[in-house]
Amino acid sequence: MDPAFIVSLACLGSVVGFAAGLLGIGGGMLLVPFLTILFPIYGIPRELVVHAAIATSMATIVFTSVSSMRAHHKRGAILWNIVLVMAPGMIVGGLLSGGAVFSYLSGVWLSIIFAVFVGYSGFRMLNGKPPAASRRMPGTPVTAGVGVGIGFASGLLGAGGGFLSVPFMTRSNISVHNAVATSAALGFFIAVANSAGYIYSGFNEVGGQEGMLGYIYWPALVVLSAMSMLTAPYGARCAHRLPVATLKRVFACLLFGLAVYMLYEAYIGYTS
Repeated sequence: MDPAFIVSLACLGSVVGFAAGLLGIGGGMLLVPFLTILFPIYGIPRELVVHAAIATSMATIVFTSVSSMRAHHKRGAILWNIVLVMAPGMIVGGLLSGGAVFSYLSGVWLSIIFAVFVGYSGFRMLNGKPPAASRRMPGTPVTAGVGVGIGFASGLLGAGGGFLSVPFMTRSNISVHNAVATSAALGFFIAVANSAGYIYSGFNEVGGQEGMLGYIYWPALVVLSAMSMLTAPYGARCAHRLPVATLKRVFACLLFGLAVYMLYEAYIGYTS
């Protein structure tokens, strides 16, 4: 790889790893927009850019989530009872999304889906009404079903599911710190399932494109994962020091900015 490309990926991986630990988003929400900028510059065909960005982003979460999850677990913040209920459904949803639907959608549609989901999640996080004091997590069947939906949606976006699972849990009166920590653990299962799906669905579509494993661009995966695993624990530490209101504002503003960019990306793809 070009040295400038390696440096760019290393810097991006460092920032994304920190954000993954801080916000429980797995880093995918940051990676996808930036990778859509970097990949065309360094030789990824334009028609594969969005697919490769989403798939590579998701694959990095396999590694980032492990580092972030360990840091949160040491603080006793992960609600493993929720993980046990939601994770199986997330695996099913991820396999359906990454292994089937993903390859049939164009880059334009993937960009639009990304922007809509992310913008809506930011709005709900910033402006949602406080949940009723009596509100709790729904029963096991409903919670598992929500897991399927989050796993499926995440596969179309290259994200670890925190943009949906964190608001879902906080609206059930789970503290934002516990929700972020639990989301980091759930992101691992989403990432493994979808990454397997991207490799399977992209095997024939990508052909002999150098550096591609299915839709995943593995040279970028190596650099991003190495750096993000180093910085994720520092983000997790900060997540337990910042006030709840600050975390929510940071989370929402981040999502709004990424939504706007991906709408722009969809417009460029549509008009080109």
